[in-house]
Amino acid sequence: MITKRRGGRARTKIESDAAVTQRSHDYRQLRHPFEPQKVFSEDGVQRIHEMALRVLRELGVKILLPEARQLFKDAGALVDEETHMVRIGDDLVEQALKSAPNSFRLRSRSAIREQMFEDGAMLFAPGAGCPNVTDMDRGRRAGSLESYEETIKLQQAFDVIHVFGPSAEPQDVPAHLRHCEMMRAQMEFGDKPMFVYARGRRQMKQSFDLIRLGCELDDKQFDENVWCFTVINTNSPRQIDIPMAEGIIDFARANQLSIITPFCLAGAMAPITVAGALVLQHAECLAAITLSQLARPGAPVAYGGFSSNVDMKSGSPAFGTPEHIKLSIGSGQLARHIGLPWRSATGSASNAPDMQAATETNMALWAQLQANATLTVHAAGWLEGGLTFGYEKFINDIEALQTVAELCRKTPEDNNSLGWSALAEVEPGGHFFATQHTMERYKDAFYQPLVADLSNHGAWLAAGGQSSAERATGIWKHTLTDFKSPADSDAVLDRMAGYIERCKKAGGAAPSGG
Repeated sequence: MITKRRGGRARTKIESDAAVTQRSHDYRQLRHPFEPQKVFSEDGVQRIHEMALRVLRELGVKILLPEARQLFKDAGALVDEETHMVRIGDDLVEQALKSAPNSFRLRSRSAIREQMFEDGAMLFAPGAGCPNVTDMDRGRRAGSLESYEETIKLQQAFDVIHVFGPSAEPQDVPAHLRHCEMMRAQMEFGDKPMFVYARGRRQMKQSFDLIRLGCELDDKQFDENVWCFTVINTNSPRQIDIPMAEGIIDFARANQLSIITPFCLAGAMAPITVAGALVLQHAECLAAITLSQLARPGAPVAYGGFSSNVDMKSGSPAFGTPEHIKLSIGSGQLARHIGLPWRSATGSASNAPDMQAATETNMALWAQLQANATLTVHAAGWLEGGLTFGYEKFINDIEALQTVAELCRKTPEDNNSLGWSALAEVEPGGHFFATQHTMERYKDAFYQPLVADLSNHGAWLAAGGQSSAERATGIWKHTLTDFKSPADSDAVLDRMAGYIERCKKAGGAAPSGG
């Protein structure tokens, strides 16, 4: 089959496009295979924690939502209504950390997709929040409902992506209706744990209602389980705005997961030192975690860290840097210090699915492996510092994630694996291709690459001489062409259809303007 790429040169679609390689049964639930690493001593972690408590106690956090300030005031925090500053005592933080659960099940309508959200678990989420998308056939363009649906299908198709994320913003859907279409697409094309934006109380309520309808849950079943999650970004330094505070409160009261994630860029929105940036990140996390527990003690909440540095020449965010790696590992130490599961992220500032993109993302991915992150966001598809979701980048990143997932497989160490029979069979200077030991194992002994081309130069040229990005184009196209929604999707859509239609007729729900 011959297809065209930009520039007019014909290329041959390689045979491997027709076989998307993954070991589904091995990738759905993963546990970290290695012990977490450290960049700080135990004393250093304690000092960062104590400094963060001092920040909350003496400097405080600006909280723009009156209801949130009142919750803190009722609990004994010092609240200045004129400046909106809230100073939080150590006792409130300590009480919140005691009530926040350290383990819970993240539910989905398919039991095989459910995840334990706890220390030691290893979950991956796609690149998220991108206003644009790009691929080698259609170029860079604004995110649309079509591209959002396509990226949801790609997320569903690969089991190493464990939860849905808001990959491409569907900008052709009005903001007051967008949440309905995003919830509908997640449940029409997938059955993984779902993401809900915290963009206003009516939007959150309607999204919760759609989950109840789609998954056939009564109020008790919804309230007693964790069915969705949101990401709460503080406004570093030391501010929580109205939509984020509403999200913390409403997700807590609904017993759904809020992942508190300051975006502290060292040298810009945070002190320029790694330790200083982590003090700010930790303080903001502790403040928001405390708010969630004031709203509902025992509500699921996760620590989050997405801190890196900026390029001091341009001010642009940088990813996969030594500082990003240190900040990630340090975040893991702090999360374990307070006993909560936690979320981190990879990232890439590259404008194309090139070596820079791969290096930045993969270095950050290894940082999350070393840091034992519970959930790694932006693990596949993220370009331009989050401005664009790349289809080829997504496929190439899946290769890296599947490689990491293979590390979770136990490595046999029994007598047969030690290979005595093969060692005895092969003469010095011989080879092991034809030994009985090899013949019994060769079909599945090694990971079969999804994108990587291991052929020699002549065979590579004969197949079209494609780059990894060009091979990835064929893979995402094939994945979308062959995609099949979960078997119960029609029934799920039928249950949601009337509610969505009523929401649209009533004008939907505008995002919070705070």
